[in-house]
Amino acid sequence: MPVIGIGTARARGDDVKAAVSAALECGYRHIDTSYLYQNEAAIGEVLKEWFSSGRLKREDLFITSKLPMIGNREKDVSRFLLKSLAMLGLTYVDLYLIHYPVGFIGKDDNDIKPKDEEGNTVLDFETNLEGIWRGMEAQVDAGRAKSIGISNFNSKQVERITKLGRIKPANQQVEVHAYHMQRDLRAVCEKHSITVCAFCPIGAPHMKIRTEKHPPLLEHPLVVKIASQRGKTTAQILLRHLIQHGLVVIPKSVRAERIKQNFQVFDFELSPEEMAQLDTLDRGGAGRMFTCDFFKGIERHPEHPFNIPF
Repeated sequence: MPVIGIGTARARGDDVKAAVSAALECGYRHIDTSYLYQNEAAIGEVLKEWFSSGRLKREDLFITSKLPMIGNREKDVSRFLLKSLAMLGLTYVDLYLIHYPVGFIGKDDNDIKPKDEEGNTVLDFETNLEGIWRGMEAQVDAGRAKSIGISNFNSKQVERITKLGRIKPANQQVEVHAYHMQRDLRAVCEKHSITVCAFCPIGAPHMKIRTEKHPPLLEHPLVVKIASQRGKTTAQILLRHLIQHGLVVIPKSVRAERIKQNFQVFDFELSPEEMAQLDTLDRGGAGRMFTCDFFKGIERHPEHPFNIPF
């Protein structure tokens, strides 16, 4: 699993095609997507172009996709992975994740964010993580996924899956950045040899800070100071910080210049002093930005992962 990949959340159509093309041009070989992002067909067009031109072979790339919440049932896992594979133009993904531990009930496979008349998310209160995991294991058996994992699972859910699974989770994708280092959750994953992939690794500049009044990470005086001293961008400093902590990072951008800059993090190393300084930015739970509360009422679900500290 390449230590840096291109994130594609909230990027669709021509934007995501241009972003993925730019990423491949400058050396990225790890692409992160999901059925939920509704961009897999566009990404598939780019992959087809690169494969048919001979510039890349399938085995050169590491592709991650994810099971949507409306597919969080054992019997539905195969159908949604096959849909993703068809859109991507692939016969397998390198990593398939359960995107979120809460199940939704959609009217059909296109109703990815189902709502009732009052705007509440239509939740599946019979979500069975153990059953879903059996469905995930079947994808490895069928050769449709090289490895399987989880995303946005809390520590108790990680423990449950690792105890019951015939195939252990290979990876957990979760929000990690300098304000929210997830030390306790990462320790649980490390105990079970589960690698951690950080989404929002530069602090989700597109999202409003919901907890404390602190500056966006990209503008924090300490990050700016280290970047200036190093002759690097603040994003490069934040990415390098996580990489040196042993994390995989998937920064997202649709700007070719930023995509290229984000990949240029292997020609320097932060000193122990700089690492320690950046570690002091951690706000614990107060630094969390992503709680999925844009799905109205999701906190009512028994598997909502943020109902416990980690």
